[in-house]
Amino acid sequence: MKNHDFLIRPYDGRTDTRQLSRIWLDASLLAHSFIGEQRLKEQRALIEDQYLPNAETWVASIGEKPAGFISLIGTFIGGLFVSPRWQRFGIGRRLIAHALNLKGELSLEVYTQNQQAMRFYTGMGFQELSRREVDDEGSPFENARLRLIG
Repeated sequence: MKNHDFLIRPYDGRTDTRQLSRIWLDASLLAHSFIGEQRLKEQRALIEDQYLPNAETWVASIGEKPAGFISLIGTFIGGLFVSPRWQRFGIGRRLIAHALNLKGELSLEVYTQNQQAMRFYTGMGFQELSRREVDDEGSPFENARLRLIG
């Protein structure tokens, strides 16, 4: 694997929104295929109109092009998404480290069916606190709540 340099910078709503929602959709279609493509496409507008503008978002960029992002609501990770093209280059780990350095501790919820994410987070040292059988919309997709203390 070729090593790529990237930098982590603050989200810029004027230029990043569409690119980050595309990263979100592409990564979600792979990681959350059990939710269904139609529902994910419908949620994309929420990402652009509500979630990104109202969260503290940090963007990992390679050159000028976003490759991934992490969105924080206080110490809660509302989303961590890396473009499928750039997964396995350490971008997710660096975004977590950046957020942990800023906040001192992090928590999140993750679909338990997303085994890649479950392995990633537990490999980073996150500890499972609880589970619930339904997601935020009441659909039967189990979520695990995890926490990492720096």
